[in-house]
Amino acid sequence: METTLFVPTRPTLVYDADCGFCTRSVQLIGRWVDRRGRYDVRPWQELDLAAVGLTEQDCDEAAQFITADGSIRAGHRAIASAVTHGAPAWRPLGRLLEAPGISWLAGRAYRWIAAHRHQLPGGTAACARPLA
Repeated sequence: METTLFVPTRPTLVYDADCGFCTRSVQLIGRWVDRRGRYDVRPWQELDLAAVGLTEQDCDEAAQFITADGSIRAGHRAIASAVTHGAPAWRPLGRLLEAPGISWLAGRAYRWIAAHRHQLPGGTAACARPLA
């Protein structure tokens, strides 16, 4: 049986379903930031990556956020977009993550978390990123 891949038609947060830490993180986002489903949350393994301009490597390296106009934001910017698109009370935090100075720090923190996600709560060996 052939599986049909999903092509987003609205804003979508893309994550790695093979990573327990990533899966747990998007569950928390769904529970706290976007309880009303203002955007989709999908594992990259279900998406037609070519149709949206992503690769498996892009998605393995960082979370992705596909905006309504089809532009793509990666890493801490993807998380900032998810927060900014969420409930109104969370939106200032999303904008703060993009502020000069804070964005640099958020980017560094995101890269550290991504590199160590297999060691964080919920992480497993499957979460480890391949070596470059």
